[in-house]
Amino acid sequence: MIFFRVPLLISILLLTQFINGQTTQTIPLQVDYWTPAEGSSVNFESFDGKETIVVNGTAFANGFEFSKGVLEMEVYANQKRSFAGVVFRKHGGNFEEVYMRMHKSRQVDAVQYTPTYNNESNWQLYPEFQANVAFRTEGWNLFRIAVEDLTATLFINGKEVMQIDRLRSGNLNGGIGLFALFGNRFANLKVTKMGEAIAKEPFPILTPEKGIIGEWDLTEAQPYVEDQLNFEDFKKAKTITVNTEESGLLPISRYLAKPTSGNFEGNQEAFTVASTTIVVDQAQTRFFLFDYSDKIVVHLNGEPIFYGNNAFRSKNNQFQGHLGMSAHKLPLQLKQGVNSLHCVVIDKANGWGLIGKLE
Repeated sequence: MIFFRVPLLISILLLTQFINGQTTQTIPLQVDYWTPAEGSSVNFESFDGKETIVVNGTAFANGFEFSKGVLEMEVYANQKRSFAGVVFRKHGGNFEEVYMRMHKSRQVDAVQYTPTYNNESNWQLYPEFQANVAFRTEGWNLFRIAVEDLTATLFINGKEVMQIDRLRSGNLNGGIGLFALFGNRFANLKVTKMGEAIAKEPFPILTPEKGIIGEWDLTEAQPYVEDQLNFEDFKKAKTITVNTEESGLLPISRYLAKPTSGNFEGNQEAFTVASTTIVVDQAQTRFFLFDYSDKIVVHLNGEPIFYGNNAFRSKNNQFQGHLGMSAHKLPLQLKQGVNSLHCVVIDKANGWGLIGKLE
């Protein structure tokens, strides 16, 4: 018996439905349609009467792009520590990511959203984008996300569980894929396209409120070696000027690629120096409200005045390392005229960030 392989494009068209002017595609869970990211693995199996894919890491669907519409899939119940979800609007190392933490059913961080910048996850920077969800402990969980321009709504098993007020990656379209850590099984991946997303600029930069430091100068990312930082090097380093989000949050990986990235806690630590100037007409004390991830050394006019470590699990096994504006309050003894504030921000994984305000 002779078998002929149906060309990829034709088989995709055979799986396409047109409903009310919308295009719905079922992406085949077969080896020709998927490419695993570096260091990731995929397996294709028939299971529970379904065509399934088992992912450990990230796998991208070949030739598929998505802007706005609906992504849905089934995820098999898994009570062991694992993560399972979807990535979308991928361009290069930047994309959106929404996932279930399968072992966290009925806990406050059972589902999470994070933008990925330069292949770095940033979930520590966005504690507002997580939700308490009860997953099915047997059988299949239905995961559905509806994307509209710069917003998205997540549904688990038909129930709305989270709204994302503004997708952060800055991409309006791009590739799609599946994300899983420690292995999870997916079935029935469907994509409904509803046209092209629209946004200004295309990603609007909103003006922070008074007092928030909304602009920083950043040096390039370099490997961090403890006890080898030299303030004189900071003053001579080339910098780029970057803007924060409206809240004052500076997601550093959005602007800088680390020397090594994408390997979570396996990364080497990297550092950058974020600096600004403070001009006052007379000597005075002002308070610097701030937070950071993972570690920081604060210099005022060349003198180190604060060191801190907020890394994931650095304080106890449950410590998440989330950022908040009022986490630290540091008095700054300012001289008359121009003062320099340099923050050495050191990070390994899960979100490289800084937020600051002057009182």
